[in-house]
Amino acid sequence: MDNSAVCLANATVCNGTSCVVPESNFNAVLSVILSAVLTTLLALVMFSMGCNVEIKKFLGHIRRPWGICVGFLCQFGIMPLTGFILSVAFDILPLQAVVVLIMGCCPGGTSSNVLAYWVDGDMDLSISMTTCSTLLALGMMPLCLLIYTKMWVDSGDIVIPYDSIGTSLVALVVPVSVGIFVNHKWPDKAKIILRIGSITGIILIVLIAVVGGFLYQSAWIISPKLWVIGIIFPFAGYSLGFLLARIAGQPWNRCRTVALETGMQNAQLCSTIVQLSFTPEELNVIFTFPLIYSIFQLVVAGLFLGLYVAHKKCFGKNNVELPDGKDIEPLPKASFSKANEAFQPDEK
Repeated sequence: MDNSAVCLANATVCNGTSCVVPESNFNAVLSVILSAVLTTLLALVMFSMGCNVEIKKFLGHIRRPWGICVGFLCQFGIMPLTGFILSVAFDILPLQAVVVLIMGCCPGGTSSNVLAYWVDGDMDLSISMTTCSTLLALGMMPLCLLIYTKMWVDSGDIVIPYDSIGTSLVALVVPVSVGIFVNHKWPDKAKIILRIGSITGIILIVLIAVVGGFLYQSAWIISPKLWVIGIIFPFAGYSLGFLLARIAGQPWNRCRTVALETGMQNAQLCSTIVQLSFTPEELNVIFTFPLIYSIFQLVVAGLFLGLYVAHKKCFGKNNVELPDGKDIEPLPKASFSKANEAFQPDEK
């Protein structure tokens, strides 16, 4: 019997009307290609962000790490605790609670550096916070997971990909260091590179979200509770980070920076940990959560950026922001008039 009309050309077994076709690896190949392209683009974006960092200010944050300490408390204090509270409050499955906590324990993502630039944040603090949180994650992630996942799972079952953390650290430090050097040697060229890189960074952030949605579209059907947590979690991170930084007496531009560094998590690292730690059957229940968080952290950050731009247009001309981020109100016109009168010679 001629089965050519029934079976596909790439069928490996063809018996009657039954065909066995090799599993398509299109998504896997596409994922590898896009990963290489996005990694290269991300390195170029971080190089451009480094072009906005001054060596003296960057080292100043390292020598006097008050801002970094506030960020550390937000990153490894607020976020894991918030994840724990949300998991208990929504009474989600133990497996789902673990993935929420893994996200909360991840270090800051590099997208925060791009967004910090657009909200006139402290770029030196942003870069130093991302670098330090990624480095400290080598010890803080296992510790936080040990503390918060006890009631659900043995923390020894969770695989921490130290090689991925190390790769993230290298991918951050090397291009940023080159950018800092360029800014030091050729500041005029660095401004041009920064302008191009900041626009590219925004495009890249949107592209990553779209690509992730396309590659994992089959896994969007998960618990509604995880959708709600995915919306609340980043919003809580931004808000609490901003509030704590303000309570600590940080100037406005650093508060904006700390807020972004707190809410913007390394979702790619979370996805890697989840894939290494759970079976394919378990992944069907939880794998999409890092993607949901990633999308909504960008949505909330976009709203934050929009509000800041609107505020800047309405009130930016009336306030002057000093280098340390403190705002001063300009003197009213009446004060200038009195000052001028004081310096006018008396008429005789």
